[in-house]
Amino acid sequence: MSRFTLPRDIYFGENSLEELKKLEGNKAVIVIGGGSMKRFGFLQKVEDYLKEAGIQTKLIEGVEPDPSVETVMNGAKAMRDFEPDWIIAIGGGSPIDAAKAMWIFYEYPDFTFEKAIIPFGIPKLRQKARFVAIPSTSGTASEVTSFSVITDYKSKIKYPLADFNLTPDIAIIDPALAQTMPKKLTAHTGMDALTHAIEAYVAGLRSDFSDPLAMHAITMIHKYLFKSYEEDKEARSHMHIAQCLAGMAFSNALLGITHSMAHKVGAVFHIPHGCANAIFLPYVIDFNKKACGERYAEIARKLELSGNTQDELIDSLTKLIQDMDKSMNIPLTMKDYGIEENDFNENVDFIAHNAIEDACTGANPRKITEPEMKKLLQYIYSGKKVDF
Repeated sequence: MSRFTLPRDIYFGENSLEELKKLEGNKAVIVIGGGSMKRFGFLQKVEDYLKEAGIQTKLIEGVEPDPSVETVMNGAKAMRDFEPDWIIAIGGGSPIDAAKAMWIFYEYPDFTFEKAIIPFGIPKLRQKARFVAIPSTSGTASEVTSFSVITDYKSKIKYPLADFNLTPDIAIIDPALAQTMPKKLTAHTGMDALTHAIEAYVAGLRSDFSDPLAMHAITMIHKYLFKSYEEDKEARSHMHIAQCLAGMAFSNALLGITHSMAHKVGAVFHIPHGCANAIFLPYVIDFNKKACGERYAEIARKLELSGNTQDELIDSLTKLIQDMDKSMNIPLTMKDYGIEENDFNENVDFIAHNAIEDACTGANPRKITEPEMKKLLQYIYSGKKVDF
């Protein structure tokens, strides 16, 4: 038996943020990141709509770009003191991910982070609160997924928490929030969304439910990402939908080793997550094509790329991804990103080992050993085309 899980309600389109007026409850904690939601007035709108609904609010702010275990635990304590019946996360993937993890420890104070990182081992949530997610970036899709990525800075490891319990109850996809992204963030989050969709299309739990979502997301991202990067308002609205479709696909089909490596490299070298995915994806496609080449060829055909044979179509797909990277000033290798060779060599064994252990590795279409993971990372560092 398989499972396909989505939020109970997804509100989208212009002024969808106003749906908050209709929430029924007494108290809500609002979780935000570095302050952009304040500067652009969206936090005030959220607070005003909740006040109109008769809901008392408390703010948890300052979630860092890669939320830490300490941030999560501090936020959970603040929730326990306030006792909300709604948790509302607004911003990029980081505050939404952090709020999801806070939710766990709000409802289960004695639960441990070591238990939380075990896939699909989180106890039943919604004993105290329900969850609303409002994304401001067009990439992570945390508003519709069963994942939360939290960083343990002491061990230098990013952990993806995975459990259907973490899927928000309500997602609000208001395109006005996406208009505020700077160009670099638009590029990184957009390529993150493309990686989600492509990995979901070949992942271990892909299905007839996830495939159409993944493929349509791919075609939309191909059509609208660069226009979005160039700050076209309509394209940004379309990208906000496309990333959500990709999220619904990967939350159920799961991901693969592009994300495994991005989690672990990001924790050591602090490469932004979407940027790491953009660099790694073409190399992973070349590694995986022995196991699912026809699936990648289907994507290339859908995008009307050139090629008569499967290999030619896949080469067109990887070239397209790297051309997209170049058009948005994303480097093509870890070396070009600026990682020193000595630093890479000192950490590659640690990264390869932890990438093998990452929760995303199990759903990758081609099995990979630790020596192969190290070799793949070495190819990505130097830019060598994968041939094994």
